[in-house]
Amino acid sequence: MVIDKAVDGASIVFRLDPGSGVPTYQQIVRQVQHALRLGYLEPGDRLPTVKEVVAALAINPNTVLKAYRELEHKGLVAGRPGQGTFVEGTLEVVPLRDQQTLQKGLARWLDTALEAGLDPEGITALFTSALNDRTQQPSLGKAPRERGAGHTAAAS
Repeated sequence: MVIDKAVDGASIVFRLDPGSGVPTYQQIVRQVQHALRLGYLEPGDRLPTVKEVVAALAINPNTVLKAYRELEHKGLVAGRPGQGTFVEGTLEVVPLRDQQTLQKGLARWLDTALEAGLDPEGITALFTSALNDRTQQPSLGKAPRERGAGHTAAAS
């Protein structure tokens, strides 16, 4: 995911991973959700227009519309006729200081995994497996359904 507030007034630039196995519309939804959780998107920010996304990613306009409809259904965005689609909802945001600390620890772990010979797919598989194992333990947080159980792909 790339954030660029200077591009035609939009607050996010989408990137797709065709090899992830995650449907294109779902990748867009997840990128918006991740940007909300990390504090990159806030209420009032404009998402790229369908036309802008189609031009940038060479995908079907219906795919973008499906993603934006799902985001609307979740109460995260709303379309404004003639103006575009704007962020209206929020998700729990991790404070920047905590994000930086966590990212440093994750970078060290990734370096160790790469040194051990894991490729990106192996790292994703190991991380996803460990995440699933940890989040399935009721004493470690919210119930699986609240966290979006069933999301096993790490690509976005």
